[in-house]
Amino acid sequence: MENILLCHGGVGSKNRSLPDMNGIAKNGWNQDPLTSVVNAIVIMEDDPNFNAGTGSVIRIDGSIQMDAAVSTPGRFGSVIGIEMVKNPVIVARDVMEKTPHVMLAGSGAIDFARRCGHKPYDPKTPRSIEAYKKMIEGIKENMTENEKYIEFKKLIDSGLIEEPHDTVGAVARINGKFAAAVSTGGASPMMRGRVGDVPVPGAGIYCGDQGAVVATGIGEDIAKRVLCYRIYSKIGSMPLKTILEKEIGYFGETLAGVIAVSRNEMAYFSNGSMGTDLYAEKI
Repeated sequence: MENILLCHGGVGSKNRSLPDMNGIAKNGWNQDPLTSVVNAIVIMEDDPNFNAGTGSVIRIDGSIQMDAAVSTPGRFGSVIGIEMVKNPVIVARDVMEKTPHVMLAGSGAIDFARRCGHKPYDPKTPRSIEAYKKMIEGIKENMTENEKYIEFKKLIDSGLIEEPHDTVGAVARINGKFAAAVSTGGASPMMRGRVGDVPVPGAGIYCGDQGAVVATGIGEDIAKRVLCYRIYSKIGSMPLKTILEKEIGYFGETLAGVIAVSRNEMAYFSNGSMGTDLYAEKI
């Protein structure tokens, strides 16, 4: 058996190349599985090439709202629609370890982050600002949020602007213990308040005594299928890679990808290009 840290940088879209994943798992490695997955996510949140933390997608109203979650067997913490913090995944860990709750959202999540010492931070980058400018060009000011969404979606479908809709994620099995973490800057286009699969236990993340699973792709579809719990519940019934292939097969052409570890296996699979990185040590 090996100690394993497996990371992904999201499922690539037709208009976007995948960021370099080289060395993320090795640089995030720690003998504690939770610290390992959080370290790996922080590396990706701090890299503006990923759609998480710095470089997150700007929403239709011009704001950036981010989601993140962490989990170990029997424990969970997530933040939903958090703004103006550098590392949402660390705030999610704080929710799990410092509160009696499992989720904090919006202004409550921001207030909690400030109490925990997370300073105000603007995750916008020149790249994300430029993508937003391309979206709003030619959009009428008196349009409703839904009308803007429809117009922005046409631009994406035509290939005129980028289509970031992924997450970053990590799973670990170290000394027989499991952990998982995910973070996202959301999808494009998206209305203020939109929530995908990332902060919902069982949807974009699940971790139990038999393994850990995280997903990436179109969050609405992943959430509706409760993808990560479906995969986790089948661990041991067939090879792990086969479970992933079968579950992703239900998505058809809708982008989805998964990484997972169990007590004896590790696997990853997607129906689009998915950047991954693995670091392993013999026990």
